[in-house]
Amino acid sequence: MSREFIEKLENNPVIAAIKSDDGLEKALKTDCEIIFVLYGNICNIPQIVERIKSAGKVAMVHMDLISGLGNGKDIAVDFIKNSTQADGIITTKGSLIERAKELGLYTVLRYFVIDSMALVNIEKQDKHGVAQPDVIEILPGILQPKIIKKIISASRVPVIAGGLISDRDDVMNALNNGVLAVSSTNESVWKL
Repeated sequence: MSREFIEKLENNPVIAAIKSDDGLEKALKTDCEIIFVLYGNICNIPQIVERIKSAGKVAMVHMDLISGLGNGKDIAVDFIKNSTQADGIITTKGSLIERAKELGLYTVLRYFVIDSMALVNIEKQDKHGVAQPDVIEILPGILQPKIIKKIISASRVPVIAGGLISDRDDVMNALNNGVLAVSSTNESVWKL
């Protein structure tokens, strides 16, 4: 696990998640130190990341949402490392985590918690021979406290929450129940 990345999350637990150039412009003006990039394509992702890095922020690229990179292949991770200044990746594909770790990138493995099978998958994340992400992100982030606590106890790495986080109460519920940080596309949350 990258201690530096974890410290950044601890020091600034609200992550700006952006879905457009407009969102990027607004996120760059906030105190959010980490930005999750949830849009773009193989042609413009280097420029999006460059804007984030020029502002002195951490750029995490969601591999599955970048047009032209969502094929689930290691070569897509190589592209992010070699053609952008990104600090790390976000993905729902555990197979990409290992390659990203080999390349020295920060890693976030996303889980959609829609049923009990998601909990089983989180518990299985620490199988031998499988690279561990730096953190996992659970969606939606507005889960009941007892579910958040189950996930945290099942996970071998720190947990962040994202999805449907829309106000201070949502942020505090997640943080007070043990998540390390929250991500949100809601601009009002970025200012908390």
